[in-house]
Amino acid sequence: MDIVRNDDGTLVVPVTPERRRDTDDARAEAPAESAGAETDAPPAEAPPTTRVLHPGEGGYDEALAEWDLQQNPDRAPVVSTVTGRQEAMTLVHAVATSPDHDVAQAVEAVDDPEASGEALRHVLVGGVHSVEDFSAEVAEAEGGDPLPTHQTTKIIGEVLAELDE
Repeated sequence: MDIVRNDDGTLVVPVTPERRRDTDDARAEAPAESAGAETDAPPAEAPPTTRVLHPGEGGYDEALAEWDLQQNPDRAPVVSTVTGRQEAMTLVHAVATSPDHDVAQAVEAVDDPEASGEALRHVLVGGVHSVEDFSAEVAEAEGGDPLPTHQTTKIIGEVLAELDE
């Protein structure tokens, strides 16, 4: 099952149900006709097989990086260039400070959207601390306070979704 990114930035991720084995005591109490039955099957009311992750929630950054990889599995490993990272910082700042949060317009204003996307992918691959550091860099380069990590991650996801369209 693939990861699904919703318009609100949440991600629907697959969850592997936990395999349960009956104990010898539980088998002894089972009816005779099911005594030889396989007990590795999930219970009749199996737990959900998906989970919704919100920006800032544990595992979100990793799931977003995995979602991005799903969009183009043949993509070469991400490489961040200096100019790509600078444009990515400008792009994230523009989206964060835009009164109408216009991602498409911010992406159009970038000289090299591909390099910006690669830089943002590189940030995601680094995990939560990488996103925190990137947010601090954006604040230093563009002015203002660092964005909360979950907000930065959400903007990165929106930008990558726009770039993939």
